[in-house]
Amino acid sequence: MQDSRDLLPGRTAHIPVLLRPLLAAVAPVQGTWLDGTFGAGGYTRGLLDAGAAQVIGVDRDPLALQMAAPLMAEYGTRLRLVQGNFSDMDGHAGQLLDGIVLDLGVSSMQLDLAERGFSFMKDGPLDMRMSQSGESAADIVNTASEERIADILYHYGEERASRRIAHAIVAARTLDPITNTLRLAEIISKCLPRPKPGQSHAATRSFQALRIAVNAEFAELVDGLGAAERALKPGGLLAVVTFHSLEDRVVKRFFQNASGEDPNTNRYAPAKIGSDARFTLVTRKAVGPDDAELADNPRARSAKLRVARRTDAPAKDPNFAQLDAPDLPSKKGRR
Repeated sequence: MQDSRDLLPGRTAHIPVLLRPLLAAVAPVQGTWLDGTFGAGGYTRGLLDAGAAQVIGVDRDPLALQMAAPLMAEYGTRLRLVQGNFSDMDGHAGQLLDGIVLDLGVSSMQLDLAERGFSFMKDGPLDMRMSQSGESAADIVNTASEERIADILYHYGEERASRRIAHAIVAARTLDPITNTLRLAEIISKCLPRPKPGQSHAATRSFQALRIAVNAEFAELVDGLGAAERALKPGGLLAVVTFHSLEDRVVKRFFQNASGEDPNTNRYAPAKIGSDARFTLVTRKAVGPDDAELADNPRARSAKLRVARRTDAPAKDPNFAQLDAPDLPSKKGRR
């Protein structure tokens, strides 16, 4: 069957990251699942082929759903698509779920489309909006204060040269607005040493930070974890794939807190399972790609999978600060 990525001439087929270990961790796959980051449909296809009765595919990118026609034709009523944010998944589901999968960050489909403005490898408009609406990356770099730009780069991208880069961006935009990806990447690269062989592109952290700011990704993640907790039936599974340390830290803290295995508690104290623990851990540590997957898909190199099973304890809204979610200084204390 044609993959939805085939609708993009000249682009390689989508390879869902960590699909094999994910399916192994949640086996046997059954009942109704929700794919909160549908993208090109790789996880949805894997879940349906593994035995899910139905998958509800949610994505805020309208293009992702437009490209899903081949999957809809193949799976019929076993696949239901919803345009929206995964932070609202409990409303989108309309029922308690047997499982939820979240593949965080930008999709390969979005990276490969230069016109979406996510990648510094191809020239395109400086956009980065997953929903294709609202404030764009160009709006931030051309109108935000130097202080705000520096804060975004530092807190969301862990960029140590954030102030130097922010100053260079503000200086450059006084000459001409910064409207395309390669110009921004060039401005950033001039502020940093040339990467050594094997190191990431100099603009990687800054582009990550801007994308996170544009799409409010950490607020979406925290709210999404709470929505997943409300949407899962007892025994339901939550599988989350992250791609950088900031995301993984939030997911790890969420599972630790919800399972009663917070490292700040007494390790000799009895587990909370059966009382107020809302999840039990299926994967004790994050699962990464094996050598075979890295050979097939180099983009998987930073991916980590964590899986937990819902208990029958009442759901509890996650606390933004308690999960150590990155936030900008001007917004501290909002939650």
